[in-house]
Amino acid sequence: MRIIKGKHQRRLIHVPIGLPVRPTTDLAKESLFNILSNDIDFDGIRALDLFAGTGNISYELISRGCGSVLAVDQHPKCTQFIGETAKLLSMTNLQVIRADAFKFLKMQKLPFDLIFADPPYDMDPAQYQEVVDIIFEKNLLNPEGTLIIEHSKGVQFLEHPHIFDMRRYGKVHFSFFSPEIS
Repeated sequence: MRIIKGKHQRRLIHVPIGLPVRPTTDLAKESLFNILSNDIDFDGIRALDLFAGTGNISYELISRGCGSVLAVDQHPKCTQFIGETAKLLSMTNLQVIRADAFKFLKMQKLPFDLIFADPPYDMDPAQYQEVVDIIFEKNLLNPEGTLIIEHSKGVQFLEHPHIFDMRRYGKVHFSFFSPEIS
């Protein structure tokens, strides 16, 4: 796994064996950030990496200039790895929280500029929808904010009132949502 652009460009991150994760592929991540770079100025924004796993997306966001990134995962080895990697790379604006994503979202009050969620692919499709619903019900995105959900082809959001785009890179699908769409 590598950081593609920014302050830590080309930095390799070696993920320990045994983490219960499926990191976003470098190809899919590079494609995602090419899309986002056209619409988002990362400098100073507040981002949430939900179901953070290895922290792959968090590191990329920090490297590109995000003001703060909150990485949330419930697995202790994942949060420990993200914390250690953030410390190694001096990413002081990357905060790691070990929590159930659903409970975390329900307790949040402050909105984010960007939310990236990569739930486990074996999670029930209805729970993917629940993630999106909680974010919009609780107004956890700033008015011009973007929510990206990474998912498999078995999960569909085509009827959601806030979806504005969907991209596929091999087996990886990204659905994009905004409060401005409805």
